[in-house]
Amino acid sequence: MLSANMESPVSDPHGRADPARHPAPTDGSAAWQLRLHAAPAEVDAAAWDALLQASPEPTPFLRHAYLQALHASGSAVPDTGWTPLFVTLVDPARPSELQAAAALYLKTHSYGEYVFDWAWADAYERAGQRYYPKLLGAVPFTPVPGSRLLARDDTARALLLGGLERFAREQQLSSVHLLFVDAADRAAADAAGWLLREGVQFHWENRQPAPYADFADFLASLQRDKRKKIQQERRYVREAGVSFEALPGAAIGEADWDFFYRCYVRTYRLHRSTPYLTRAFFAAMAATLPEHWLLIRALRAGEPVAASLIALDPARRTAYGRYWGALEDIPHLHFSACYYEPLDWCIRSGWARFEGGAQGEHKMARGLMPVRTTSAHWLAHPAFNDAVARFLEREGQGVAAYIDELHDRSPFKTAG
Repeated sequence: MLSANMESPVSDPHGRADPARHPAPTDGSAAWQLRLHAAPAEVDAAAWDALLQASPEPTPFLRHAYLQALHASGSAVPDTGWTPLFVTLVDPARPSELQAAAALYLKTHSYGEYVFDWAWADAYERAGQRYYPKLLGAVPFTPVPGSRLLARDDTARALLLGGLERFAREQQLSSVHLLFVDAADRAAADAAGWLLREGVQFHWENRQPAPYADFADFLASLQRDKRKKIQQERRYVREAGVSFEALPGAAIGEADWDFFYRCYVRTYRLHRSTPYLTRAFFAAMAATLPEHWLLIRALRAGEPVAASLIALDPARRTAYGRYWGALEDIPHLHFSACYYEPLDWCIRSGWARFEGGAQGEHKMARGLMPVRTTSAHWLAHPAFNDAVARFLEREGQGVAAYIDELHDRSPFKTAG
């Protein structure tokens, strides 16, 4: 059982003892309190969302309603290995306004994270150390980059980061991990001496300054072999009698959600796995955040056969490929439902970006290009930290070379 001080003052960003090198803040932030919360509902929703919007890279996945739905639906809870431990930084003089905050979880495994540290855990355990529980700052089951240390400014962000490190030391936790961070979080973690780990995702960006006029215009920008392959795959699906319809959130009825969930569950069962998200989670999305969803249904002979659920960020004109499933096995249907139809919708709607999720070099042939991602890691054991640092240096060099290689194989036509 954790024995954290639920309202501890923060006097130094990283708990370091040398006041000459690391003087205490003089702006009043020394009196700020770090508070721990056992559930999202313990944090004021309006204050959380206001802080999120003030952060450099807000996404819908850190909206209070989204995080609360993960908890209330039984999706990210202690029974599934996700124990919420939300942290807020508060100025007692203005208790209704959050200075910084983070959605954290004590994890008893590494499933649902998409930044793989199983080898670290195995090495830690073989050395006679306890790796779990670890402290994780992430959106459960969601590999979408964005702000993780919600903060009003760099001072608040540094204080929050130092508070997490101090808490981990007090509780004798093996490690703290912040996944898919933004540039501001990366800079703060780097300044604090945390380890940085690079990864790769594949994102599509609309053409600038003149956006694509339609899907055919997008195809025309691709090299001939890539263009022909996409045209063939779309034709195969069309000749199989499949058509598509896109339903914005408010138009997605309960029966549509039920059908999507059947497809979603079948995808996991085909891989002999258990779905991360419950039906109650999607019911909460329909009730609280409908504007953030787009359902693409595949129909044959007027009956739905597959569905792809796309998350939307209207403020940033960004769409995210999230979940998919089919009740029938139709060749190339996955590519059409998960890439071509969402891209077609983004182009017709004038959206700027489509993020295809974790892994998947095959996405590049469909016009999604490699993007570097970053996670930050603090490890308590000095020798283990040094070993991981050496590993990450080699891995980072490999990632950089891999991205360079991928850009050399761009699917787009070269200028001239």
